[in-house]
Amino acid sequence: MYDRRSFLINSAGAAALALAPRMAFARAETDRRFVFIIQRGAADGLGMVGAVGDPAFAGARGQLAEDFSTAKKLDTTFALHPAMTSLAGLYDAKEALFAHAVASPYRDRSHFDGQNVLESGGLGAYQVKDGWMNRMLGVIPSGEAKAIAISATIPLALRGAHEVTSYAPSALPQASDDLMTRVAALYQGDSQLHGLWNEAMDTRQLTGDLTDVSVKNAAATGQLAARLLAPANGARIAMIETGGWDTHVGQRGRSAAQLKGLDAMLASLKTGLGPAWNDTMILVATEFGRTVAVNGTGGTDHGTGSAAMLVGGAVAGGRVMADWPGLGQSALFDGRDLKPTLGLDQFVAGAVASHYHAEPGKVMATLFPDTKGAKPVAGLARA
Repeated sequence: MYDRRSFLINSAGAAALALAPRMAFARAETDRRFVFIIQRGAADGLGMVGAVGDPAFAGARGQLAEDFSTAKKLDTTFALHPAMTSLAGLYDAKEALFAHAVASPYRDRSHFDGQNVLESGGLGAYQVKDGWMNRMLGVIPSGEAKAIAISATIPLALRGAHEVTSYAPSALPQASDDLMTRVAALYQGDSQLHGLWNEAMDTRQLTGDLTDVSVKNAAATGQLAARLLAPANGARIAMIETGGWDTHVGQRGRSAAQLKGLDAMLASLKTGLGPAWNDTMILVATEFGRTVAVNGTGGTDHGTGSAAMLVGGAVAGGRVMADWPGLGQSALFDGRDLKPTLGLDQFVAGAVASHYHAEPGKVMATLFPDTKGAKPVAGLARA
């Protein structure tokens, strides 16, 4: 029966959703923050971190190599795309590191399947039903702090046994303070509705004047996430979805715009987090990479190996990690792609284990249960 109480409960939930951008909440008790920024669409790792020291780089990449003529050198082999000026500063401050020639176990180049493997932590698509970030909540300190996801729906990476709720933006106009007061008075005598309403109001206060900012604005998204992560009673675990990385056509200009957005998001996170930045680790990763060679329309097609990064005050940065396979034709995977030499599973498990001082084997077995015999990468967080 759909009675008045059911209507009010559902209305309270709808009101909460109308107040702020899309989020999801779960449980974790720790001062250390962990953020996963997913690059949906298969980001070109060679377009982010170019292997300028590889003798085959310029010839293999064609016009895509031109931007790296003025790029910041990270070491003798790699350079950072010039669009990422803030990230360059973080690298110099040893608050960013890159892992190159990395990939998940997936090899068939389908976005949907590749993202499923990336988020579930399985060996193949649709083999694991929950997400590695949700399982991660079982191996780090648990309690009453929140985890958030900035996304249209709860991403697979956060789905699972640990409780998660969605939090979505609305295009509706802001409700007046008078209406807020009246609804609060209406719910005052109901213990269940009163608690729901107070939680919605607490979140509204945290987001403040950012509640009407589109999540498509990368800097605003980073600022919003920081506002929810920074407070002592705020979130600790976060996931941010970014799209537009599928660059089959006109990649050079499109990638520069994408990378500027990502750079602005990372800069906003650092600024907004303030002192909490020192306890923060941000993982940036994609489902797979792109072809080494440029196609006939100035873009690249679905590939295999890519690059991932860790950013934050808690990161032992200032380096590029790569068992570099080379870009000569004979070194390419399937004769077309950057060959992966490091499992993304190992990189992610190592990041989580070192950040939370958790037992690496347990983290690997929990986050990536079907990956056998692979050891997490050590030493990714500051001691």
